[in-house]
Amino acid sequence: MSVLLNFVIGFFAALIGVIPPGLLNLYAAKISMKEGRKRGLMFSLGVCITVMLQTYIALVFARILDMHPEYVTILQQVGLGIFICLTVYFFFIAKDTRRQIPEGIERSKTNRFFSGMLLALLNLLPLPYWLYVSITFAGFGWFSFNQLELLATVLASGIGTFAMLAIYVWFFRKKEQPKKKGINMNYIIGGITAIISVITFFKIFNSF
Repeated sequence: MSVLLNFVIGFFAALIGVIPPGLLNLYAAKISMKEGRKRGLMFSLGVCITVMLQTYIALVFARILDMHPEYVTILQQVGLGIFICLTVYFFFIAKDTRRQIPEGIERSKTNRFFSGMLLALLNLLPLPYWLYVSITFAGFGWFSFNQLELLATVLASGIGTFAMLAIYVWFFRKKEQPKKKGINMNYIIGGITAIISVITFFKIFNSF
């Protein structure tokens, strides 16, 4: 019963965590629009592998970090630096997503899989998120840190994340000969990372 409970908590926590438009789900949507849904799904699968690893690490250290909240502050500081770098990248360095893809160029699905893994590595939010979720539910006696239950949660986090990313991918169709320029999605992603940077900054500032 505890394994099933951990799985359900892990699935819905992952699903809810990816619902708000963020870096990874909007990037998956952008790939779907530019290159098709298959490559968007491959990117999402790569993201899920990394998310499962991050979930495992977070759960292993959940109780330790709960007794030492200063470690969570360190994670927030590292995350702040990463999101500032991402904001600069998407606003000033990344290529304009409104440019058409030249005919005859094929992008590797394998490359999209690994790009999903690498981009997810830059997102440290799952670490404090899963620390909070696991410790909170453990306090109610609904979450177990035994090895089998922990693995069930890790698997559920991957499935839940992929399910929500797949929804984003599915509802963004591949662009075909657009008649007019739309919005550069890099600006949207950059704006989101900027907002996250500001929120993280104030959280760190208030902790001092």
